[in-house]
Amino acid sequence: MPADLAVIGLGHLGLPLAQAATAASLVTIGYDPDPHTVAELRAGRPPAEDGGTLTAAELRRMLAAGFRATTEDAELGRVRTAVICAPTRLGENRALDLGAVEEAARALAARLRPHTTVLLESAVHPGATEDVVRPLLEAGSGLRAGRDFHLAYCPGRADPGNRDRSVARVPKVVGGLTPACTEAAAAFYGRFCEKIVRARGPREAETVRMWETNYRHVNIAFANEMAVFCHDIGVDLWDVVRCAETKPFGFQAFRPGPGVGGHGTPVDPNYLSYQGRSLGYPLRMVELAQEVNGRMPRYITQRCAALLNEHGKSARGARVLLLGVGYKADIGDQEGSPAREIACRLMELGAQIGFHDPYVPQWRVMNRPVPRVDCLYEAAAAADLTVLLQHHRTYDLQGLAVKAQLLLDTRGASPAGAAHRL
Repeated sequence: MPADLAVIGLGHLGLPLAQAATAASLVTIGYDPDPHTVAELRAGRPPAEDGGTLTAAELRRMLAAGFRATTEDAELGRVRTAVICAPTRLGENRALDLGAVEEAARALAARLRPHTTVLLESAVHPGATEDVVRPLLEAGSGLRAGRDFHLAYCPGRADPGNRDRSVARVPKVVGGLTPACTEAAAAFYGRFCEKIVRARGPREAETVRMWETNYRHVNIAFANEMAVFCHDIGVDLWDVVRCAETKPFGFQAFRPGPGVGGHGTPVDPNYLSYQGRSLGYPLRMVELAQEVNGRMPRYITQRCAALLNEHGKSARGARVLLLGVGYKADIGDQEGSPAREIACRLMELGAQIGFHDPYVPQWRVMNRPVPRVDCLYEAAAAADLTVLLQHHRTYDLQGLAVKAQLLLDTRGASPAGAAHRL
């Protein structure tokens, strides 16, 4: 049966998009080459690795409304619109790995029909829509982008776990290969999104994504540097942030933490050797931000060891309880979470690690399972050091501060004086 939409890649971008489209009565199929992911979705179980992108109840509603998940690429030949949401990550030498995007484009190209609208939402470098995806689609289909089918880029703007920022409510930026491509993309997203913003073209839209991601990393890096600086000079950083954010102009509050996680990969164009082109120089702010944020797990480990030492204990043999191992509050998604590196470093110091996270039933570090505690207060009382890495709403930090022998709060969420804070 023909469908309005095929979402290619059922991860943190694809599933919310499919949910929004299905809720707007678009006949939607989801394509993913991973049989396990598709089997879980068909059974009404959100894939565990997506860490709370959808709840089981939301997925059941999608299935009841007609959403279908498949591994059959033949289904891609019966849709009016296809959106590529394949995952991308940093590969060797900090270059973006577009392997999954290329595979998705090849799968679609073999089934692509004239007049289809093809959209790319995956995180890619500027120029990838035209230089990577377009040639694959044209070579595999024999069709020409901009003439036989529409092609555009739309930066994904997922905010997992935030019900107030659903796909429908977040403005969609679209940049097409031609003006007609842009309008086709705008018409599609306009069926279920409240606001559409037209970019000059796909490269501008791709650079929007890069700008937004790097903006976050650069500002968090500054907050992290200030956290280290304020600790060294004995200043309460969190009081500084509280006061500074009252300024109604020229300031936006960013808060430090144990590191930067999530699916937003910081991109430095100096590491993009696509089509033989390179700037020949780095974006220095991006490069430095990556360095600053990348050393925060080591700094947190050092703070842990120093706290234990101050209280007459050694890191070797110490029982350390880590709270919240996902990259974001109130979800279990562990993509890029600094918790893993912190746990590794503590283990290397000889510490005995346990963890608690209401959204993560199992956790492995260095290919070994980490014990999960069930009775949080009892575990905190027994641990030599409890470290809050992610502030889930279910955590009563006032109560934890009373029970824990030592509590290090890396999120500034505990009441002043109740814990040692970053």
